[in-house]
Amino acid sequence: MKSNILIIEDHELTRFGLKTAFESCDYVGEIFEAESAEKGIEIVTNNPINLIIMDLGLPGMNGIEATKQIKDLKKDIKIVILTSHNDEQEVLNSLKAGANAYCSKEINPKRLVQVVQSVLDGAAWFDPSISHIVLNAATKSQNIIQTKPERNYGLTTRETQILKLITEGYSNIEIAKELFVSINTTKAHVASILQKLEVDDRLQAALKALKERLV
Repeated sequence: MKSNILIIEDHELTRFGLKTAFESCDYVGEIFEAESAEKGIEIVTNNPINLIIMDLGLPGMNGIEATKQIKDLKKDIKIVILTSHNDEQEVLNSLKAGANAYCSKEINPKRLVQVVQSVLDGAAWFDPSISHIVLNAATKSQNIIQTKPERNYGLTTRETQILKLITEGYSNIEIAKELFVSINTTKAHVASILQKLEVDDRLQAALKALKERLV
């Protein structure tokens, strides 16, 4: 089943580039465009939209407020924030508003196409440059309900140790130095952790570990 996408972006050239990137995708149905949040909300109200690519710096109503209003209208719509800013408060406000992904405008178009597909499939995705902001907020937030782990996922002692470092924001290089192992060994352990936790990336692994008290 194909998904309809709405691009809310005030710069015409950027809209054109985004539309071009998605036109040849097998999973994309109709592509809608809006130059403002107000126009975007009107399109959402009158059309079956599955996912929105949302610019934050819009004229009039900004992308964060638009995200809130759209989620109130149709909570099942996925929203991917696309911005040139990585301000901590802006990131957190976007997530609080209900954004499913947060991407830098510097992202490779092919990678963005992959991110959008994963979000449509139910995943969350955050640009690596803001992962530490999300993790810091997750560890402090009382919105993450910690529950007893339903399963241990078969993690080894070493993998659990590495997972804890991932939740603390360590990179692969930093983990390798901390544990006195090679970078290749670290990468192999991380790949095994992602597979066992059934997640797509380090951020999702960290959030799952925090939520289920795996570390």
